[in-house]
Amino acid sequence: MQPKQIIRAILSPSYLRDLFRFRQTSREAGRPVPKFSKIRPINEATGTTGFDTHYVYHTGWAARVLARLKPAHHVDIGSSLFFVSNVSAFVPMTHYDYRPPAFAIPGADVGAADLLALSFADGSIPSLSCMHVIEHVGLGRYGDTLDPAGDARACSELKRVLAPGGYLLFVTPVGRPEIHFNAHRIYSFEAVMALFEGLELAEFALITDKRDGAMLVMDADPARVARQRYGCGCFLFRKPA
Repeated sequence: MQPKQIIRAILSPSYLRDLFRFRQTSREAGRPVPKFSKIRPINEATGTTGFDTHYVYHTGWAARVLARLKPAHHVDIGSSLFFVSNVSAFVPMTHYDYRPPAFAIPGADVGAADLLALSFADGSIPSLSCMHVIEHVGLGRYGDTLDPAGDARACSELKRVLAPGGYLLFVTPVGRPEIHFNAHRIYSFEAVMALFEGLELAEFALITDKRDGAMLVMDADPARVARQRYGCGCFLFRKPA
């Protein structure tokens, strides 16, 4: 919370009432009493628990795909560390990022990689993922070079290093095509398919936006993408052997 928000929360009658009531009952029960210098107002008294549908659902989708495919080793480039930390429990993986994290957990190694110039040999990676990443490449958000074609170049690199017969898990915002500089891009279904021309689409799931139910739709109808303002497409591609 911002300082002004904290002050407003502290001065609200309901917060002050609860604070003094808790302090009093804590003293009466012989329990620790919160110090006034350590108060931190947070109100999450909602009927349901909110969550980021893109990141909860796409990582859950990807985990289930890899649990089914059972690769001997998986390479991930830039995806959520929640995905890496959980899936590396049952699939050994190496996670690469433009800004490699100070991250250590059994089953996962970490390295640096630039999606515009991957160091891997052609056709060398049988199991690969790059999820909720491509839409940022070339927008300068992470200190990378401004490049209007950065996303297309990155997709070409992913196709180049994917092994024949190998699988690529790819996730990106989908809906009406737009660029929100310098946050992200949004792609149509057809635009994603064009970026990965030459690969076969083995599976497609859609995380719909709030106007369309905010849900994970397995085996989704691609035509539904056009109705999204900020949906999330989960593509499982396979490179022909």
